[in-house]
Amino acid sequence: MRLDVITIFPEYLEPLRHALLGKAIEQNILSVGVHDLRQWATDVHKSVDDSPYGGGPGMVMKPAVWGPALDDVAQGCGLAALTKELSSSLPHKDKARHDDVEGVDPQRYQDISVREGEDPSLPLLIVPTPAGKPFTQADARAWSNEEHIVFACGRYEGIDQRVIDDAHNRYRVREVSIGDYVLIGGEVAVLVIAEAVVRLIPGVLGNRRSHEEDSFSDGLLEGPSYTKPREWRGLEVPEVLFSGNHAKVERWRRDQALLRTQQVRPELLDGVKLDHHDKKVLGLQ
Repeated sequence: MRLDVITIFPEYLEPLRHALLGKAIEQNILSVGVHDLRQWATDVHKSVDDSPYGGGPGMVMKPAVWGPALDDVAQGCGLAALTKELSSSLPHKDKARHDDVEGVDPQRYQDISVREGEDPSLPLLIVPTPAGKPFTQADARAWSNEEHIVFACGRYEGIDQRVIDDAHNRYRVREVSIGDYVLIGGEVAVLVIAEAVVRLIPGVLGNRRSHEEDSFSDGLLEGPSYTKPREWRGLEVPEVLFSGNHAKVERWRRDQALLRTQQVRPELLDGVKLDHHDKKVLGLQ
């Protein structure tokens, strides 16, 4: 997968070089280019924004800067071709991971993100914005199959809408929100989305079950997890986890996921298929 990020604060994307994303770069699973939007500014001050038509507070990012930037990044040419790719922050240990040891073949999700009338060969452009569609785990699964994702990081009052409208000529465009709140800019949202997507690419986590059992993978929040020691500060690990009965443990884990979802995000249960036992655990019968 190729990720390109356009921003006026390239240093903000430094975390993309670290941890599992850095290891994915080392393994040639992932390549990342972070582009300074000001490269495409043409005035002496390298300005990227101007006052909004119609008045109002704040500034709006200029189409005359964003347009050429998105043109170049879509094709990997012009000023975009001069951007140095990110390298991993540090070498990772060359240690056989779970799926390698167990002989588990890499397997991608089957989800795709192509709307009617879109050309599937076009890169995916993600524009983080509070006005966008909420980002979900389903989006992350679908986008983990992409070959090329471009992120456009807005600032101030956002990007001139004509940039988004015009980008449909060269991209499959998705305006997305990571929550019902407003950030200073899109960079933090990019880090969130990139991590959620890249971890689902086969070979990145090293253990496929790690994401197959995530919260939201089956519509439920994930239940509690425990490790050694068995007793800590007077608190015991649930006895069922020592039973050796895998079916009983899985049933307990689902029960805990159901109860946590009911308590924290009850609206999610509307989309979950519940059997007789599930309903009994939730007190629905």
